[in-house]
Amino acid sequence: MFTTSDFKKGLVIQLDGAPCLILDVTFQSPSARGANTMVKTRYRNLITSQVLDKTFRSGDKVDEADYGRKKGQFLYADGAKGMFMDLGTYEQFEVAEEDFETLAPFLLEGTEVVLGLFEGRLVNVELPMTVELTVTETAPVLKNATATAQTKEAVLETGHRLQVPPYLETGEKIKVDTRDGRFISRA
Repeated sequence: MFTTSDFKKGLVIQLDGAPCLILDVTFQSPSARGANTMVKTRYRNLITSQVLDKTFRSGDKVDEADYGRKKGQFLYADGAKGMFMDLGTYEQFEVAEEDFETLAPFLLEGTEVVLGLFEGRLVNVELPMTVELTVTETAPVLKNATATAQTKEAVLETGHRLQVPPYLETGEKIKVDTRDGRFISRA
C-alpha cells in the first residue's frame, strides 16, 4: 500500500485494476485553512497505454501493483505477432499484432528489451533508447549538390523508413532513436 507521500516519477501503482506508471507528480497546497494538500499525477495505464491525469488528497492510499520488470530478448516475428523471452526463466511471451506493430521497426532477432509483467502476464515491452540498424536502400550520395542542409529517405533492414543526411550510403549502420524513430548518428 502506498500513500500519496510515496508518489514519485517511475513508481507503478494499481488503479482500477490496472498497473499505472506515474509520469509526473506535483504537490499543490491550497490557500484555505484546514484544506488538504492536493497531489496531481499524470500516469500511463500500462495495459491500454492511455495517459491520464488524476488528483488525490494528501494521505490517500493506493494499492501497489503486482508488477515487475525483467530482462528479455526479442526472439522472432510470427506473422504480425512478436515472440519475446524472459532471460531469467526462459519463459516465452507473445505480443499481439496491435501492440507489436509499434515495436517491430526497431527489433532484430536477439535485441535485448525490458519486459513489464503484471500478475505473471506481459503487459508492455520497453525498447532500448537507441538501436543500431543497417541502411538497406537509399538514394546515391550527391556531393556539393546544395548549400543548405537536406535529408533523403532511407529504408532500414527492418523495413522502417526515415529521413537521413545525404552523405549516408546503403550498407552503413546507423543509430535510431526508438521513441520517435529518427536518425541520431552513424554507428
